[in-house]
Amino acid sequence: MTLALGDTAPDFEAESTEGKIRFHDWIGDSWAVLFSHPKSFTPVCTTELGYMASIKPEFDRRGVKIIGLSVDPTDDQNRWSGDIEETQGTAPNYPIISDTDFNVSKLYGMLPASVSGDPTARTPADNQTVRNVFVIGPDKKVKLILVYPMSTGRNFDEVLRVIDSLQLTASHKVSTPAQWKQGEDVIISGSVSNDQAREIFGEWKEPKPYIRIVPQPN
Repeated sequence: MTLALGDTAPDFEAESTEGKIRFHDWIGDSWAVLFSHPKSFTPVCTTELGYMASIKPEFDRRGVKIIGLSVDPTDDQNRWSGDIEETQGTAPNYPIISDTDFNVSKLYGMLPASVSGDPTARTPADNQTVRNVFVIGPDKKVKLILVYPMSTGRNFDEVLRVIDSLQLTASHKVSTPAQWKQGEDVIISGSVSNDQAREIFGEWKEPKPYIRIVPQPN
């Protein structure tokens, strides 16, 4: 299965470090970030889980729930949590899915349907495609998909920046330009006519007829 932006995020039931969850019920009316890891006790992922824990208040402030995923058993993830706290300063403060039957990894297109067997016998290289970030909206639609190589740690500040853009553009008829950050000018959506734009925004800067720049709406 290959997921695309705008698809409904597959629902599933799975064990996690905080008990069994039904994914869509767990999301509820919130936004959500699902980020996956090829193996417990791997160095790059150790830094990622620790950093994600340290900035969880930023996700909370935006109404975003975060959840990790590993194909290893919950016991391994609980033991790994101690290492993460020791080396990164913050232990995971969010659930981590134990995808030992590879069901979630297959549903989200991170492992092929043919994968089976003992998850503990697999190496990080076997699971190297399980290095994804999915941002999911309250409507349960996939809003963002990021896929990283094993050698490159993920930039979760960028995930926050994209969520700011997604939440803004879901409520207002605007788009965000390159390198945009919260509070900076935005672009009136191309689907909005000039007459409509005058009603909504009043005036705007127009370096070209197709680039209409306004302050970020509140």
